[in-house]
Amino acid sequence: MTPPNILIFMTDQEQAAVCAPEHPCRTPNADRLSASGVRFSEAYTPTAHCCPARATFFSGLYPSRHGVYNNVSNPQAIHRGLNPGVVTFGEGLRDAGYNLTFCGKWHVSDLEGPADRGWQEVRLTAGKGSYSVRDLTMWQARVDELQRQEREPRGRGQVKRPGWGDYRLYGTAPAKAGQPYGGNRDYHVVDAAVHALPGLAAADKPWCLYVGPIGPHDPFIIPEPYASMYNPADIPLPPNYADTLADKPRVYARMRGQYWGQLSADEVKESIAHYWGYCTMMDDMLGEVLAALDRTGQADNTLVVFMSDHGEYGGAHGLYLKGVPAFREGYNIPAIVRWPAGLVNPGRVVDEFVTLADFAPTFLDVAGAPIPEGTHGRSLVPFLRDERPHWRDALYTEMNGVELYYTQRSVTTKQHKYVYNGFDLDELYDLTTDPHEMANRADDPALAGVKRSLVARMWQLAREHEDTVFTPYGTTALAPYGPGVAFDGGWDGN
Repeated sequence: MTPPNILIFMTDQEQAAVCAPEHPCRTPNADRLSASGVRFSEAYTPTAHCCPARATFFSGLYPSRHGVYNNVSNPQAIHRGLNPGVVTFGEGLRDAGYNLTFCGKWHVSDLEGPADRGWQEVRLTAGKGSYSVRDLTMWQARVDELQRQEREPRGRGQVKRPGWGDYRLYGTAPAKAGQPYGGNRDYHVVDAAVHALPGLAAADKPWCLYVGPIGPHDPFIIPEPYASMYNPADIPLPPNYADTLADKPRVYARMRGQYWGQLSADEVKESIAHYWGYCTMMDDMLGEVLAALDRTGQADNTLVVFMSDHGEYGGAHGLYLKGVPAFREGYNIPAIVRWPAGLVNPGRVVDEFVTLADFAPTFLDVAGAPIPEGTHGRSLVPFLRDERPHWRDALYTEMNGVELYYTQRSVTTKQHKYVYNGFDLDELYDLTTDPHEMANRADDPALAGVKRSLVARMWQLAREHEDTVFTPYGTTALAPYGPGVAFDGGWDGN
């Protein structure tokens, strides 16, 4: 078979749930893609943070190997780029004869951009050189503005942040006459991709086009008709919204109490309405790219991937954005693959654990390019063929702390989820009886055996992913059981 073209549409901060068939958020283009492709319902980011997640997507490696731990574009960056020797799928596709075009958000490295990895850059955002230094001088220059904001009452959809500047979570953006989507910044990225497709299709080579809008990343400030598309009165609060977080790490409660607890229940519903509107706007942009692909006549042998880098809490547990809380809403991502010429039995849903690390080897596999030795991910091609490969039975995540340097690891099976928080309380959830992760049972004697088994599995997966979390010193060896339990037969499959 002729190697397929590859079209990647990656949003930023989109929950998997909004693309599920039963969800009230309208995503007709993702729905059509799913009906003619495969939807991976249990796809996850390895860390709910943009830069390390995207570095995993492009490299097929987890953060301890690729070296991107947090935001590469600010002074708190642990590393500003990929570790030496790390390769991305772009180099592999380039060497296999592909033309590569990159439109949109990079945010993998501040030291190099897509062009350094084989891509032609078109309408690039979050590229290299975006590193910013926020020093005391900047805050001194804003003192009058910040003091004025502190004196003003809180507005609807707004969070007061004394000395930091108030934050508006959602709202309506002004429309610009004659411009699609009110002149939204992401439309310029999508428009660039649409205009790039004819040239790619005309060349006598396979191609890969990456389209990376920034939406539906916060703040959820969007134009009409999307801002009023969903009626907040019809939106229920998340089923875990009433979680007091009393049995969770204190930073979770601090995030809610200090910021998001300022929002009323009605404002939470309004924020969700705007988030759903944002997701629908992204879906409309996806539709424009798919329509442009159809016009090339090459859709049949084009592998299309729609996905996101991480999720959004969206009021779940009273939280927003993403980061250290390890809840499903921040980690479960949409992932839909369509490839008419190479996919068997379209319209299926695969519920195996899939991670962002699996996409780089998938792209190399379909291109007939070698997959680098030691890649943590695995090709998803067997699932596209409706085969049942021997697959992972647990999901491993690796959070190295956003810009406040937390250390967190988790292991999830179909029955349980264990979260090791080196900075505070650990978490254990029985997902069969508590799918919304409300009751932390880490200290429940009835689950002591499950806890030990999951810790053992965590260490096994840490070894497989070449994690750096094995430091045995007394100030860092805070997991309830050390790596030795991984080799005493402790894993029983729970």
